Amino acid sequence: MKKISSVFILSILSTLTFAQKTNYNLIVGTYTAPGKSEGIYTYNFNTSTAATTAKSITKNTANPSYLAVSPDQKFVYVVNETGATSTVSAFKYNATTGALTFLNKVDSHGADPCFITVDAKNVIVANYSGGSLAVFARKTDGALTAALQVIKHTGKSIDPKGRQESAHVHMVKFTPDHKYLIVNDLGEDQTYIYNYNPSSKEKILTVKSVIKTNAGTGPRHITFSPNGKFAYLAHEFNGSITVFAYSNGSLTKIQEIGTTPKDFTGKIDGADIHVSADGKFLYETNRGDANSISAFSILPTGKLKFIETVSTLGKGPRNFTIDPTGKFLLIGHQYTNNIVIFNRNKTTGKLTDSGKRIDVGAPVCLVFN
Repeated sequence: MKKISSVFILSILSTLTFAQKTNYNLIVGTYTAPGKSEGIYTYNFNTSTAATTAKSITKNTANPSYLAVSPDQKFVYVVNETGATSTVSAFKYNATTGALTFLNKVDSHGADPCFITVDAKNVIVANYSGGSLAVFARKTDGALTAALQVIKHTGKSIDPKGRQESAHVHMVKFTPDHKYLIVNDLGEDQTYIYNYNPSSKEKILTVKSVIKTNAGTGPRHITFSPNGKFAYLAHEFNGSITVFAYSNGSLTKIQEIGTTPKDFTGKIDGADIHVSADGKFLYETNRGDANSISAFSILPTGKLKFIETVSTLGKGPRNFTIDPTGKFLLIGHQYTNNIVIFNRNKTTGKLTDSGKRIDVGAPVCLVFN
């Protein structure tokens, strides 16, 4: 009886310790080319106060725009967005100090990689200008192998401004069941669903199906509801969101909704999209002339109901993230060189300015861990 009681007490203490965690690492990927950033930044973020403290700067890595942390939290993988010379870098990650130790880098097999994802076996990269995606295996020490598979898209679409004259792979994201990989191609106006076979020695990815999105809209980022039943696709050119029901590798469209006023005539440049951890709210950012973030409630059917659109209080809001407690929403502004921290009302979903900022050059990717 005493043994059972002691185990129970330890379990309760462990749960309380986890619940009381207030300090997380915030890793920020940036563009170094304008000269206002030195590389990858790691901050301590206090979830009680939204106070941030610099912990580490990883220098001598060019345009580390997007990054991903391995599931075991021991490694960080980064794209180096440098045109035709673009690479993918692997780092050993010390979560205590926030320091990244360079392991190796490999050819990205496509110009301007703009998104990266990682699981226990592989790292997968979306090459924007190259119109390709590439799969790399992870060695036991965390370093990357040469590409195991490279898939080149070759289509185009109708955008009159020339942004769709060729394929532009913009995002690679695993489905919640981890059986498939969603690939958005902005240049083709298509979303690909690939079968994911991580143990295959030849074809890790094979096409399952292709969804044609509305012509001239530019599918950019996609996110899933926590329950895995719904997906939300943000389009860059008009800022619209397509809502899908998801089941076993299939996406079925159920709604299309806008994120700007009907009389808005400026440039929109939709950017990022995320669902709150409780599955109740969705947020989407627009850049261009809009520089806004829109909030929606998620109905039981998965459809969206508009709540509000507010200014992001900066220019060029690229990536944004919600902190692990759900109390704060952080938006990285590429052109005003800062991260704006909003208070997030977990009951209404609404955002208000916390007054807190993180000054950092050209932030474009924010990752908590």
